[in-house]
Amino acid sequence: MPKKTGPRVRVRARAKAAASLASVPSSENAIYEWRRAERRLRDAPVESRPRLERVVEALVAELRRRLGGRFTGQELIDLYASGTGWCIQVAVHLAPEDPTAWDPAIVVDAAFSRYLREAADYAGGRLALSEA
Repeated sequence: MPKKTGPRVRVRARAKAAASLASVPSSENAIYEWRRAERRLRDAPVESRPRLERVVEALVAELRRRLGGRFTGQELIDLYASGTGWCIQVAVHLAPEDPTAWDPAIVVDAAFSRYLREAADYAGGRLALSEA
């Protein structure tokens, strides 16, 4: 026989579920932020761009290693939501003398934006709707 729950338990359970969903970026929000990072990268000072590009390319290579060949946009978003501290470690290793090359709002998000284009469900600038 299932355990009965009172209204308080159900409210707390709903609040907990909503809080966990709120911590995961929506696909639209993630894609928007990642595209903004690519614009920031394009607008970066000319002298900084080669180092920034080198870091972004290294991060894309690491994303490819972590997610493999076939992945979905949601898998990429989930990886992003699980933490990107490893990205900063890569950036510091590649450009230890240049803290601007460690800016996650540029290098991390731009790398995720570029890798998103390789997602199995990426279509025309957005994630294709699942048929499930």
